[in-house]
Amino acid sequence: MSYYSSHPTALLRMSPALIKSSCEGPSTLSNARVSHLSSRHVQYVHSKALSSDAVPSGKSAHYEGGRGRNMIDEITERRAKAGKLVAGIAAVSDSDMFKGPQTGKPKAKRWDNHLSQESRERKPCTLKQAAKFLKKPGLISLGGGLPSSQLFPIAELAMKVPKSPNFSEQATIESGQHISIGKYDVRDHDSEYDLSIALNYGQSTGSAQMMRFITEHTELVCRPPYADWRVCQTIGSTGALEQAIRMFCDKDRQDSILTEEFSFSTALETFAPLGINMFGVKIDEQGLIPEAMDELLSNWDVAARGGAGKPHVLYTVPSGQNPTGATQGTERRKAIYQVAQKHDIYIIEDEPYYFLQMQPYTGADQPSAPVPTSVDEFVSSLIPSLVSIDIDGRVMRMDSFSKVLIPGSRMGWVVASEQIIERYQRHAEVASQGPSGLSQVVLWKLLDDTWGHEGYFQWLINLREEYTHKRDKMLAACEEHLPQSLVSWTPPVAGMFMWLTVDHTQHPSGDATDLIKIEEDIFNSCIENGVLVARGSWFLTEKDKALQGLYFRVTFASASGEQMSEAIGRFGEAVKKSFGVN
Repeated sequence: MSYYSSHPTALLRMSPALIKSSCEGPSTLSNARVSHLSSRHVQYVHSKALSSDAVPSGKSAHYEGGRGRNMIDEITERRAKAGKLVAGIAAVSDSDMFKGPQTGKPKAKRWDNHLSQESRERKPCTLKQAAKFLKKPGLISLGGGLPSSQLFPIAELAMKVPKSPNFSEQATIESGQHISIGKYDVRDHDSEYDLSIALNYGQSTGSAQMMRFITEHTELVCRPPYADWRVCQTIGSTGALEQAIRMFCDKDRQDSILTEEFSFSTALETFAPLGINMFGVKIDEQGLIPEAMDELLSNWDVAARGGAGKPHVLYTVPSGQNPTGATQGTERRKAIYQVAQKHDIYIIEDEPYYFLQMQPYTGADQPSAPVPTSVDEFVSSLIPSLVSIDIDGRVMRMDSFSKVLIPGSRMGWVVASEQIIERYQRHAEVASQGPSGLSQVVLWKLLDDTWGHEGYFQWLINLREEYTHKRDKMLAACEEHLPQSLVSWTPPVAGMFMWLTVDHTQHPSGDATDLIKIEEDIFNSCIENGVLVARGSWFLTEKDKALQGLYFRVTFASASGEQMSEAIGRFGEAVKKSFGVN
């Protein structure tokens, strides 16, 4: 059951007996067989004669072993058995088409009581559902508003990209690889994806081509421990978060959400207009403190909280938390998950910095600790995601290409149970309608068609080395320029932010002084001195509470080592001026 429309004149295809297409040459077609996947709209074409069975199920999954090289080999073998992926314009797809065996895993729990009224009432998009009729061979569609690719004004895109493992900008300029994407590469060059497909309308889940890559990537890294997990492509984590909150939180129910006491300001600004109550949980150098979360929930008093219901959703950034830079260790994540189980909390795990986990800090003027030398070593070094320990299906993990590849792609994905992904899909159908086709085909060409999974992991290893170096430069600058009797910090192990704590008790105005005024004074002095830092109060979850400390967020993402040194020096001067220190 499939439809294939890489060209306006391409024929629909359904079974081996009906295979006729302008996209395959005669020699290929003579031995081709079609494998149907779960009666959905994506198919594989085998260039060699195989058995008449559907796509082979492959070997039993070995989740207790290594996650890197061996799993990549397994995925490569699975693809080879499946044959060429054929997925045309707006082809329907889901993770079940591309996952390995999930033998022995339980199914996720259902979350009906957590869903909002809005989410429960969403119905499938009528026009999207009509695509199922395109499976009929020979059907001429006058029902869908899909423009002809002949009218798309882009015939080809060309790029010069790094050749793994030489990822530096200079190496790319000197010896990078030239790749291109044509309008009819599927028809003319035996490709699996081209501009005629990508530039047209698609499904809210994104293209089948990127769905396959992301599903496999999730298996390699996260390996959710329940069977019915799925992924859905998004327009980035900010858009995904807004949809997720509307799925789970309802203003009319007086719903509440938990997050860190200092949280991502854009997330807080997303929650507030939706009328959702926000409450912060105490944090330390590893982020959210599970004991504090448990105490808060165990002693919840609706009346004392102004009618706010007991929170049933947790929003957390476990790795390189924004703004504090804190990273939850493995045991900390397990403890948070156990508290969520105890109080029936659904977790939204925002992980844009997950792959920016860094090597340990070795000290100023010391060489950085060496990064992993193999994919196996790299993947094994990653702190397990919350979705990796999620036996209930109570976690939605949000991923993004923004921090590790291209922020402007506005493309990411979510991982959650089948029930939650289906609800997310219903929302996306009438909101974003899925990520940009242009972004998808560019990323597919780079990640899947050029680098492959191993090349992408090599890129991430390179990023670890780059961010470790940047972080070390920032820490060296702080050690050199900041008065350590006044300013303290914890070296971040992931992300791109560092949290500077200023000891306000030493301020000459005394303890009773409004910390906001001191913070503003230091901030304004920084601007005058030519450096921008982020004020801690911008990230305070409960805005009605008084600031209990003096904090500033700095980033080492883009400035050079020399610029960081100069900027931190200027910040140090602003602090000393406010505190009357020479």
